[in-house]
Amino acid sequence: MNQSERRLYLINALLDESPRYSSIEIPKDTNEQKQLLRSLMNVRMPAPISEEFLRIQDAYLRQAIAEKGVTELSDLTEIEKDIYLWQGDITTIKCGAIVNAANSQMLGCFSPCHGCIDNCIHTYAGIQLRNKCGEIMRAQGYEEPTGMAKITPAYNLPCDYVLHTVGPIVRGRLSEKDCDLLKSCYLSCLRLAEENGVKSVAFCCISTGVFGFPQQEAAQIAVATVREYQQQSNSGIKVIFNVFKDDDLMIYQQLLG
Repeated sequence: MNQSERRLYLINALLDESPRYSSIEIPKDTNEQKQLLRSLMNVRMPAPISEEFLRIQDAYLRQAIAEKGVTELSDLTEIEKDIYLWQGDITTIKCGAIVNAANSQMLGCFSPCHGCIDNCIHTYAGIQLRNKCGEIMRAQGYEEPTGMAKITPAYNLPCDYVLHTVGPIVRGRLSEKDCDLLKSCYLSCLRLAEENGVKSVAFCCISTGVFGFPQQEAAQIAVATVREYQQQSNSGIKVIFNVFKDDDLMIYQQLLG
């Protein structure tokens, strides 16, 4: 199968799962097909699926990621001891683990083609990730507390694991509790990574953007927490601060080095 054949197979399989999709026509345009497939993956609830679907999905996603281009940790320049700064798509970095800014349900973003990191990570990891998160949350029996973290395999992503953490949502003035909870996100991820033998972690800008945490203050907490952890634990874990926006890049450049 080529990518076009895989994409059409996956779309048809997901459409066949639900009678409510029976009226949807598959567009001929490649980009519209990609959007439809992503949308169907985004809205699918955790549920079993065939091995054939997973095999074809995995081949499709791995080629899609390869076409975007994969960045190795060895491609990056160390800006401080065991600390790196990189601007790019976190789903394309090959390292021990990447950090996902999750919501308290821990099931990923259900909004079709939404631009958040949660949506992007779940899309390119594949539907196995939502199924795994659903399994973890059913066993836990309650929503994930803010400041804590869970670890899962990364499935089709080039990293080995995904660390899912729920950051604080800031409404109005930034509080000391917000800052403490954000620090807890970073510490929870670092500790969980080490417990699982992960040697390198790429952090996104947790709680910024739609979660409302001011970018400057969030970056200051992130850098200070990582430096403190590395100094106190002597762990040697390598940390990548991953940014997407130019203004976040400038903030981290000012704080590091």
